[in-house]
Amino acid sequence: MKFIAEFKEFAVKGNVVDMAVGVIIGTAFGKIVSSLINDLVMPVLGTLTGKVHFSKLFINLGDKEYATLAEAKLAGAPTLNYGNFIQSMTDFLVIAISIFFVVKAINNMQRTEEEKEKKEAETPPEPSEEVLLLREIRDALSSGKQGG
Repeated sequence: MKFIAEFKEFAVKGNVVDMAVGVIIGTAFGKIVSSLINDLVMPVLGTLTGKVHFSKLFINLGDKEYATLAEAKLAGAPTLNYGNFIQSMTDFLVIAISIFFVVKAINNMQRTEEEKEKKEAETPPEPSEEVLLLREIRDALSSGKQGG
């Protein structure tokens, strides 16, 4: 029973749940970025480089010639698929830049919040009405003693 209790405590801790949510969101984000790259960026890049489809670029390492990567794969020929590599590197760069901007925004929000908390800690709170009244009474009594 101790094992089950420990596992339950571990499984419902905030860090594990946060990590699970991060993995799920990361997976969905990866699909969005892949679609962005495959459906928007690479076609434009291909057009700018002479209507090249990067996913079809390969070097045949076999003895026979193949017109397309699909034919080479179907025949089981060894190939270096450098077009897929270019596409994967583009995916990575877009994801890395996106994550950088998200982390930067979060850090800026945290820094702003910390500065606000620091200012509040440095600024003493306004005294209450009772304290102000007591100060007035004290000042009146001390000025009365000096004058009399």
